Amino acid sequence: MKLKESGDNNRISPQYIAGVLGVGAVLLIILLIVIIPNIDSLSAKKDSNNTEETTLPEDASSPVVNDTQVGEGQITSPADLDFWDLYPEDANQNTPDDTIIDESENSIPETEEDPATDGKHTAVTLRDGTVEWVVISQYLPKNDYNYTNLVSKNDEMQYYIDGKQTSYFGIDVSKYQDYIDFVKVKKAGVDFVMIRVGSRGYGTGQIMMDDYFYDNIKRATDAGLRVGVYFSSQAVTKAEAIEEANTVIVALEGYSIDYPIVFDMGFVDNDNARIEALSREGKTDITKAFLDTVKSYGYTGMIYGDKEWLIKEIDMSKLTDYDVWLEQPQDLPDYPYKFSMWQYKINGSVDGISGYVNLNISFVDYSEK
Repeated sequence: MKLKESGDNNRISPQYIAGVLGVGAVLLIILLIVIIPNIDSLSAKKDSNNTEETTLPEDASSPVVNDTQVGEGQITSPADLDFWDLYPEDANQNTPDDTIIDESENSIPETEEDPATDGKHTAVTLRDGTVEWVVISQYLPKNDYNYTNLVSKNDEMQYYIDGKQTSYFGIDVSKYQDYIDFVKVKKAGVDFVMIRVGSRGYGTGQIMMDDYFYDNIKRATDAGLRVGVYFSSQAVTKAEAIEEANTVIVALEGYSIDYPIVFDMGFVDNDNARIEALSREGKTDITKAFLDTVKSYGYTGMIYGDKEWLIKEIDMSKLTDYDVWLEQPQDLPDYPYKFSMWQYKINGSVDGISGYVNLNISFVDYSEK
C-alpha cells in the first residue's frame, strides 16, 4: 500500500469549499431578512433616544406605543404585544369579548325627597278625601305664627307675644243662630262678630238677603261689638260678582263696620253648585271682581275659604291685596301662607246664643287699620 505524503493533509477539497460558501450564503440571507425590515425602526428608536423632548403626534387619535408610531410588522418591545392599547378609550365601547358591562347593580339610585319632610310641599285634603302634596309657592307671603303662643280658655282661643295678648275673639252668625242677645255675647268676652248679609242661591242663582241681617247688625253695633260682614256667593260671572258686592254696599248704608267685607264662595255639601263648572282662573276672576268693587267704596276686602279652596280652587298670587280668613276647625293651621283670621271651631257655644256658633280668632285689630 502506498502511504500519503505529508503535504496531502493541508489540501482543501473543492467540495468542502463549496459547502462552506453555501452555509455562509444561507446565513447572509437570514441576516438580511431579519435586519433590513427593522433598519427604519432601529433608526427611529435611535433618533428618539437622542431627542431631549418627546412630542405627541399631531393627530391625537393615532395610537402611540413607546413614542413610536406602530406600523405593520413592527414590534419594538414586549409591551407592543398589548394591542388593545392601540385603541382610544371609549366608555361606550364593548370589552374585547364583546360583553357589555352593566353597572346598574352597583350604581347608587337617586333618592327622592319625601314631600312630607322636605319643607317644600304642603298636604291638601281634597273634596273626595284624597290627599295631594302641593309645592309651596316661593312668591306668596308666608305666615309666621308661633302656635306655641296659642292658649285656649273655655273655647276662647288667645294668642300671646311676649306675655301680652295680641289676638281678638270673634263669632260668625246668620239666620241659623236665630235671635242673639248681643249684650250677653259682649259680656262673654267676644270682641267682634261677622254677620252674613245674604247669599246667592246655588240652584236658582237668585240673591237673597239674610233674614236676620238688619236685626243682627243693629243690635251688635248697639252692644259695642266690632262688626264685619260676609256674603255667600255663587256667582258664575264677574258681572254677578259685582252685583253681589253692590248688594252688600247698599245693605251697609247707615251702618259703620270695623272689620272687613268678606267674599265667601264654596261648593255645596251633597249637591251640585252653580260654580261647579268654573275653572280656577274663572273663580279667581270672580273673587277679584267682588273684592275690587268693595275696595272701590273704601272698605277692606277679605277672602274666606278652607285650605283646599285657597290653594287648589283660586289663584292667590292674583289676590295678594286682600287678607285671608282661614277655615280650619279642630286642627292647628297648616296653611303655609299669610292669613289674618282663623275659624278654629264649628258648633261652639257662647253665652247669649241658644244654639251653636262658629268661633274665630283674629290676629289683627281691624278697628285700628
